[in-house]
Amino acid sequence: MSLFFHFINRDILSHIHKYNLKLIRKLHNKSIILGIESSCDDTGFGIIDSNGNILGESINSQYLTHLNFGGIIPTFARSLHINNITKTCENALRAANLRIKDIDAIATTIKPGLPMSLNIGTQFGKYLAKIGGKPFIPIHHMEAHALTARINKKIDFPYLALLVSGGHCLLAIVENVNKFYLLGTNINDAPGDVFDKVARRLKLKNIPEFSTLNGGQAIEIAASKASNVNQFLFPPIMTHFRNCNFSFSGLLSLCDNYIKLEEEKYNIVADMIIPDVYNFCAAFQLALITHICQRTQRAMEFINKMSLFPENKQTLVISGGVACNNFLAKALNILSTELGYTFIRTPSKLCTDNGIMIAWNGVEKWIQNIDVIRDINEIEKIKVEKVATLGENWIKKVEEANLKCKWIKIKKKLF
Repeated sequence: MSLFFHFINRDILSHIHKYNLKLIRKLHNKSIILGIESSCDDTGFGIIDSNGNILGESINSQYLTHLNFGGIIPTFARSLHINNITKTCENALRAANLRIKDIDAIATTIKPGLPMSLNIGTQFGKYLAKIGGKPFIPIHHMEAHALTARINKKIDFPYLALLVSGGHCLLAIVENVNKFYLLGTNINDAPGDVFDKVARRLKLKNIPEFSTLNGGQAIEIAASKASNVNQFLFPPIMTHFRNCNFSFSGLLSLCDNYIKLEEEKYNIVADMIIPDVYNFCAAFQLALITHICQRTQRAMEFINKMSLFPENKQTLVISGGVACNNFLAKALNILSTELGYTFIRTPSKLCTDNGIMIAWNGVEKWIQNIDVIRDINEIEKIKVEKVATLGENWIKKVEEANLKCKWIKIKKKLF
């Protein structure tokens, strides 16, 4: 009998929850957006209302599948998206206690990213829009990252965004929901990719503690165990280039050379690991983060010189997978304090790719009626894009400002 009442009560609570949700929505005129993310190897769904309340979410990560291949295999990623996308969508709707008919619009990542992955999410988003008779909102993946912190914090426009991930490293002024000015970007490898490559070269996954971690996580933890951060010396990167672009390929090459020398010195073969791997990780991480901080400092000084932000309302927002690195966050907080900026890190859960950030970008566009496509024929015409720049390119303007910076001593303040 108790089991019978358990199921009845559960059904009653479910109906009450649905009734309350619809009542709140009616009273406060809140819209509900479903977001779909499939730009790389994660299948993500998020449901959020126009007040920033997260109603439901679900994500299927492919990370462990790709780990043993040393990187993402696009054909595998596509197959896994196909296999998991329907179930992941159902899980998000179930978590929110909603159906497609309760959703106001479908927001979907269409650029930039792996075309095979993007196509699966985009086609699924179009399908939901068609069967549900819902508007479709195309989303730029990097714009979504830049705006995600606004979900749970009041951040006024304009602000400076630093996006650091496995595919990108860029600095941009976020003027409003639909206007961005690109100050600098990576001209070769992205930092998250470099973390992964160095971790693989060091064979960190052979250490049980790091066996299931991504390269960035493994190196950050290994670096925290270092006894001498000065054992391996890395020269400053691009300090004579007066722009905000990033370059990590030279750092990657230097790491490879250092590791080869260590392996020869200690006769390291097969799965063996160099003796001072923790010190190496600390020195490498410091070099990478110092480079990011110096380019960010120039962006801040450019903004100040051009009087682009209101006085005493200068904000730096960081997002992207590498933003989860606590050492980077600490360094950027030091930099921001020195230059009079408020530092805001997007919650770690929302830094990596997810459906919530796409849904939130959809909310911001929905409120301002930007890129909301209602005609099913126009929705069908939408194409995915492998490469897409973020906003208007101001890189030349930064170079023309010819700023010579007196670098903030990040290392001295960190240790």
